Amino acid sequence: MPEGHSVHRIARQFERNFVGHRIAVSSPQGRFADGAAVLNGTELIEVWAVGKQMFMGFAGDHWLRIHLGIYGAWDFSGDIQADATIASANGRMGQTNQRGTVFDVDGENSLTSIGAPRKTRVRMAEAEKESALDTAHVFPPEPIGQVRVRLLTETVCADLRGPTACEVLTQEQVDAVLDRLGPDPQRDPSDAAGQRFVDVIRKKNTTIGQLLMDQSVVAGIGNVYRAEMLFRAGIDPYRPGKLVTEDEAWGLWRDWVYLLEIGVQTGQMMTIDGLEGDAWRKAMANRADRHWVYKREGMPCLTCGTNIRLDEMANRKLYWCPSCQT
Repeated sequence: MPEGHSVHRIARQFERNFVGHRIAVSSPQGRFADGAAVLNGTELIEVWAVGKQMFMGFAGDHWLRIHLGIYGAWDFSGDIQADATIASANGRMGQTNQRGTVFDVDGENSLTSIGAPRKTRVRMAEAEKESALDTAHVFPPEPIGQVRVRLLTETVCADLRGPTACEVLTQEQVDAVLDRLGPDPQRDPSDAAGQRFVDVIRKKNTTIGQLLMDQSVVAGIGNVYRAEMLFRAGIDPYRPGKLVTEDEAWGLWRDWVYLLEIGVQTGQMMTIDGLEGDAWRKAMANRADRHWVYKREGMPCLTCGTNIRLDEMANRKLYWCPSCQT
């Protein structure tokens, strides 16, 4: 499932390319036909994310809520203002297991090139991929696969497939969803938000490994960030939240603020600090070079040499070092 940094980056793509335009909204698949009819032809006013959910505000007090879930993804085409990470994904954002980013330091595909328009045609992961390439010069492209919703301007197209949630809400309904979510430091990095996180953690007998994945406790953390944050903090994932000290809980919050910002800026979940030059570019391109424990089961810990363990916690894979995390 895409973690919080990905959804914030998707929101930024919509800010750059769609906000301020009247949007042609359709549902080629048909499952969102009623919602598309409500939004079609109205101006997109704002887009932002909280955790793993994105909210698109249209004129007339209409909001489109999107939760990608495990299978959801957006595909962008047209004259999109892109950067290196979206280019490396062939225009697709949100799909799990997205590969790393390879780019020139100061060239066309650098992270500093955000905002440079480039003509892009999405290359789909579905079986229809070959036919899509045959019509790469056509805009807007023919819908490919099960497109739940299409958002279209004169120059840019975004197709959504496979979301867990795709619905039109009022402001009141949006507020109700937000009330169920924990703090997201990209929306609110304040001490008050951090204290809310700390207080909830330290009242629970639930393991800290489960609490970090609970979106009502903190919004946006998934399996990768959970594993990496607990390793960086040296905390056993099985320790009950109420046994996490005040300082440790605040340390987790501050690390989430820090790591989430890196993820939003770079497009990758970079959790090893201090990398520079070729080492940093290698880590950006390869997951194995940017994580301490995630997907490293059975391999020696990069710090102590103990084999990394793979357990199952609440039906999700858990990666951790039993020597470094106490």
